[in-house]
Parts: sequence; structure tokens; C-alpha cells
Amino acid sequence: RLQEFLKQEVNLELSTLPDFEERVIDFSEVEQLMNSINAIPAPCAPVINPQAPNAATGTSLRVCWGLFSDDTVESYQLCYKPVSNERHSDEQAEHTLKVKETYCTITDLLPNTQYEFWVSALNASGISPPSERAVYVTAPSPPIIKSKRIRSCENAALVCWESGDINPVDSYTVEL
Repeated sequence: RLQEFLKQEVNLELSTLPDFEERVIDFSEVEQLMNSINAIPAPCAPVINPQAPNAATGTSLRVCWGLFSDDTVESYQLCYKPVSNERHSDEQAEHTLKVKETYCTITDLLPNTQYEFWVSALNASGISPPSERAVYVTAPSPPIIKSKRIRSCENAALVCWESGDINPVDSYTVEL
């Protein structure tokens, strides 16, 4: 039977012509849905840590922060400015650094000065709200010993010094 079927001529013409319309399909809703599935949300606000002991020198501060969520973060934006008691403290220069890690050492600061820090997290979707602000203090500069005023005797010594700092220093430690 197969051999007889293959010997027959086959008519490949269609009995009716199909009507093809030029259709434009709107995929915008599907595209939005697909993008929303693959999109990552903007990160939550980071939490800035209080100043750690030994995290300051006279001219530098080490600032640390963290995230309490599993957000995807590409980088952080660390902002800081010196704290001032003057009325126009908002006009003081703010500095902004882009950081990849959850810590940063800021240099070229003034000794015995308070600085206010805050940080935001960034990813492809946007920027987080800023963290709470934290105040860090640089270490005082070493005192200047007045060598011409040093006096000593068998059981005592008088050592005089002066602070090179603008802000008052809480205490001094004298080592022999």
C-alpha cells in the first residue's frame, strides 16, 4: 500500500488562502512583569557603629557600619562633616566618599575634633535612606613640653606643658 501511495501525485496547493493580518502584539505588561521578577530592591538603611576604642589618631578616624538585612549592595556612600556649635553649622563642608567595604579610615582630619558621620547603601535599583548619624572624635595632639620650665630635685620633678588643641582635653597621663 505504501508503494501505491508514493506513486500518486500530491497536490500541495491549499484549498483556501489564509488571511494573515499584520498584528502588533503589546508585550509591555509582560516585560514589566519580567523586570519586576528579576529586579532587586533598593537596600535598607545601614547601621553605623559607635566609635570603637583605639579607632582614632590625631588626624584620622576608622568608621564602621553594617547591614541588618540580606540586601544586595554594590557600594556605600559615606558622608561626614565637622561638628560645630555655631548657628551656621549646616553650612560647613560635607565630604562624601564612595566605599566598597563596611568600614573606612578617613585621614587629614583635625586633632581633638568631633565629626558627624552617616552612610547610605547603593545598588542597581537605587540608594538606601541614610543611617542614623554618629559622632566620632579624633585624638588630641600630643602636648608640647616646655623644656625651659622643667625643674627637678632629688625627690621631685616639675614638668610643664601646653596643649596645642583648640578644644579642651579631658586629662593627661604622665609616664616616667
